[in-house]
Amino acid sequence: MGTGEIATPGHDPDGQPSESELATGEVLTATGRLSIARRVEPQRPKLPFSPAQLARIDEALTLSSRSTGLEFAIYLGDLGEDTREFAGGLHANLGARAAEGVLVAVSPQQRRVEIVTGEESKRRVPDRSCQLALMSMVASFKEGELLEGLISALRMLSDAAGTQHSAAH
Repeated sequence: MGTGEIATPGHDPDGQPSESELATGEVLTATGRLSIARRVEPQRPKLPFSPAQLARIDEALTLSSRSTGLEFAIYLGDLGEDTREFAGGLHANLGARAAEGVLVAVSPQQRRVEIVTGEESKRRVPDRSCQLALMSMVASFKEGELLEGLISALRMLSDAAGTQHSAAH
């Protein structure tokens, strides 16, 4: 050490941390620069529903499907440029159940809602009922109630469809 130099404990005379003081992922380069590498976990996207809320949606979907005999489904996400066509493609993904399918597709970022029905479900859930359910959802969504809007719409659509037994007569 030269005259007037003070050594910091754990540091070399140049004031740099000693090798033993470096944490995992830190290294002192030959130029004296401290290089630090840290593992960064990507942030998971924030889900719009808690597990309890998802359970409520699942219960509402199950009840609607069981009571009416129709296949109810919800899609929440981007609907692309042509929202109606995209929702129609999602509805077709119901496969063999598409004829009895009722899809409620919502894109909060786009502020778009589409309700798509199949051949059989359209007879039991007329356009007027779909329009009323859509208006109810939009009113709830404006109040920030995404969950309540979806559950209310399922209730309205299944009420319009009637029970599986009553539809057979």
